[in-house]
Amino acid sequence: MSPKIEESNKMLEKSQAIINNEANNSIANSIDEDNSEQKKYILYLHGGSYVGEPEEEHWKFLQDLVIDTNRTVILPDYPLAPKYTYKEVFNMIKPLYENMLKKISHENIILMGDSAGGGMALALEEYLSEENIELPQKLILISPWLDVTMTNSKIDEVQKNDKDLNKEALKLAGKLYAGKDGMENYLVNPINGPLEKLKNVTIYTGTYDILNPDVHILIEKANNVNVNITLKEYEGAGHIWIVRKNDSPSKIAEEAYKDLLKTIDN
Repeated sequence: MSPKIEESNKMLEKSQAIINNEANNSIANSIDEDNSEQKKYILYLHGGSYVGEPEEEHWKFLQDLVIDTNRTVILPDYPLAPKYTYKEVFNMIKPLYENMLKKISHENIILMGDSAGGGMALALEEYLSEENIELPQKLILISPWLDVTMTNSKIDEVQKNDKDLNKEALKLAGKLYAGKDGMENYLVNPINGPLEKLKNVTIYTGTYDILNPDVHILIEKANNVNVNITLKEYEGAGHIWIVRKNDSPSKIAEEAYKDLLKTIDN
């Protein structure tokens, strides 16, 4: 194992240890010990249909981000459905972000997420904006799941090309995450959330992903309230193809990853 990869493993393990502290003030204290004022952070919310832990592909991808951006990645071990719902998730991640702000300037934080984690990241930013809490410097979403109802009429057409996701399976997972009363809540379906205060939002999506059609609806809604979302759409790309660049290497994944690094650093 190269020294750089070994160091990235240590950083990710340390981040995970910070997040797994039960007391949020312990998290803040741990960040403080890292001389955080000079450091830049990525708060990353992983995908997994709200029911799954991070996969090996996530760890490889995040190792690369640590090395290539020289940022510390914080990966919350958030509660999973069906045991928990969106309520427990946001009872964790919102206080976590607020405690990060006690030690880190919002200008040194990028909020990122893929798939379910992408939807969660957008919902968190919408929630923060409603409460007038300082937003992260940037919000970057990779193949985000924006509407768990999966009612967009264009999904069935894209399903023919999507080899990774199944509409009916996602609808079931979404119901578990929403619980008894969450289906109408924008924290579950951020496509319906408040967009007016959002800034510096970039979305990476592929046309062979059944979550892609809802991205276009979100952008249309944002345009209606004069909010610009930068769309990075890749023809023929599947679900979270950037995250899977190590296990399923391709020219389109490498191109997107290089663009992602520019989005992070610029």
